Formats: sequence, C-alpha cells, structure tokens
Amino acid sequence: MPLAPSRTCPLPVSALGSRKTFSLHGLGPNWYATVMGTSIVATAAAGLPLGLSGLPGLRAAAIAVWAAAALMLLGLLSASAAQWIRRPGHVRDRLLDPAVAPFYGCPAMAFPALGAATLAVGGDVIGGTAAVAAAAVLFAIGAVSGLLVAAAIPYLMVTRHRTGPGSATPLWLLPVVAPMVPAALGPLLVPHLPPGQAREALLLGCFSLFGVSLLATLLILPLVFARLVHDGPLPLALTPALFLVLGPLGQSVTATGQVADAAPGAITAPYATALGAFGVLYGVPVLGFALLWLGIATALTIRAARLGMPFSMTWWAFTFPVGTCVTGSTVLARHTGLVAYGWLAAALFALLVTAWGVAGFRTLRGVLRGELLAAPRPARPAPPPTTARTR
Repeated sequence: MPLAPSRTCPLPVSALGSRKTFSLHGLGPNWYATVMGTSIVATAAAGLPLGLSGLPGLRAAAIAVWAAAALMLLGLLSASAAQWIRRPGHVRDRLLDPAVAPFYGCPAMAFPALGAATLAVGGDVIGGTAAVAAAAVLFAIGAVSGLLVAAAIPYLMVTRHRTGPGSATPLWLLPVVAPMVPAALGPLLVPHLPPGQAREALLLGCFSLFGVSLLATLLILPLVFARLVHDGPLPLALTPALFLVLGPLGQSVTATGQVADAAPGAITAPYATALGAFGVLYGVPVLGFALLWLGIATALTIRAARLGMPFSMTWWAFTFPVGTCVTGSTVLARHTGLVAYGWLAAALFALLVTAWGVAGFRTLRGVLRGELLAAPRPARPAPPPTTARTR
C-alpha cells in the first residue's frame, strides 16, 4: 500500500544524486501494511485445512514470520514516536492530506492482525497465557482505533478534504474496513472469558464491529467501481490497490465464521444456531464475489505490469487482502466440510506467500538502497537575477 504522491511524500532517491540520506519522515502510516501482510501469513499458515498446517517446517516458519511482524510493529511504533517528538504537527498535516489520511486505517488494523497471529502461533514462544493477554491488548487497541478512524476519516473527507468527481479509489476502504479486523479476532478471545455476560458482550460487540465495517464498505464500493467504469483503470503505481477490495470481503467471511464458532458458549441456543447458519449463508456468496474481484484485479494488474508498473509500497496490497481470503476459505472449509474450500485455501495461501516474498524483498531492497526512506531534498536557493551590464 503506497503513500500516494502528496506534500508529505519525500522525493525519490534519484532526485538526491548519488548521496543516500534517510529520513523518518518517509515512514508514513502506510508502512503498517507490512505488519498486516506479515501477520496474516502466520495466521493463515497455522489454520490451513486438510492437515496442511501440519506440514514439516510450516509451523516453525509461521513462528518466525510472527516474530518478524512483532519486531516490525515495535520498530514502526518507535519511529512514529520519534516523528511525534521531532514534529508534533506531522499527524495533523497528514490527516488533512486527502492522499494520506486513509492510510491511518493501516495502524489500526496492524494491532489486531498481529493479535490474531499471536493467538495462532505466538503461544509456542511466549506461552499460552501470555499470548492470550497480548492478543487481548492488541484487540482492544485495534477495536478502539478502528472505530476512531472509521468515523474520523470519513468526517474529514466530508468537511476538510476536497476531492473531485471520479477521485474514489480502493484506498478509501482502508479506514472503514479497520473495525472488521478486530471483529475477526475478538471471537477467539470469547472462550477465555468467564461464562455469562462477559462472553455475550464480547461476541455481540464483535458482531457489531462486523456490521459497522460492512455497511460502511457498501457505501464506498459502488463509488470505486463507478470510477473504474467511467474513468478507466487506475494509474499504474496505484493498480495493486484494487486488491484492497478483497480485504473487507475475506475478513468479513472470517469474522462471521469466528463468531459462529464462539456463539454456542456465549449466547443462547436459538441465536447461536442462527449465527452458525448465517456464517455459511453469508460467507459462501461473499467469498464467491471475492474470487470474481480477484480475477478482475489480477487482469488489471497484469495489464499494468505490461505497461511498466513500478514498485511502490502499494504492492503490500497483494498480501493482507489475499490473506483474508485464505482465512475465509479456511472457515468455510471447517463449517461446510467441503474439500473444495480446503484446496481453495491452499491455492490462495501459495499466492499469499509468493506476494509476501516479492513485496518483502523489494521493500527491503528499496530501504537498503535508500529509495523508500530518502530524505526530502533540501530546497536550493534561487539564483540571483541576471541583469544586462550598462555603461
């Protein structure tokens, strides 16, 4: 996911000459997509159906990926704190920039994404009790921040941002999909609460988060599709953002499935049964639409690649959204018993790992070369005006 061109985006390293300088200013909220994309690899690997999660070495690899995601989050939080100290107004500047503000959905999603990975594999390292406690903290942070950005960014879009007709992009989904990620994590914490009101409140709270995100997504998706139909494909560098549409689709299927799993121990029988049925009746058609959109987005990405699509942080859009389709397929495989969903999850997982490897390698290379964290070029003083010599 990119930091779209704006006044807050540093110049490319080619503009700096041969000297490579680095700046924390280049670390925008979009960089938290690396945590999301890395965490979902560990979560998806741990839950693969058909016994695939037990493949030799896969669990160890998932643990290593989870550890990398945790280190990424700590590093980004440290960098964000340093930015705040050095320039307290930088958050306000970015929030008022319509090209950057939607990316504040990424930090909100990074916390619960890591929380899900911690529950899935982190217990092997830090212990089960610590993993549950860490996941609970990450869930709370994600739920509060997700609701905040889901309300604040659309408010700013209406009152402060100025966007022209046909300017809608899939990036607009980032803030409103943020509540959907804790909606999928919260049900995993339900069994760890005392029976009664606490479990029911958490379960229905997660179902409410699902509703908030789903209905807000339904407001934006028609705008995105209308923009594509009327104005043509997105700019080349922004084309991978088409995969962001998969995020609310796959994550909502995962959330309803997780809610259905936790319902029998948290809510009375009629509603628990209804939530179980809803998980399948909702998940099957929505995942089908996700596969349709995956085909469209892939075709447009291939077209953009042939036209010279450059690497940017947008490429991380190939990771987390695809990962949510893996977890969604896994949930449906468990609830329906269909082997087809299991093999679909395996195929999408292979795509996810490939995309994560390519995006991770290109990002690391870009950082080491100074292309992604280049310091803004100092402004050069204007040459003195020349005048004709007089006698």
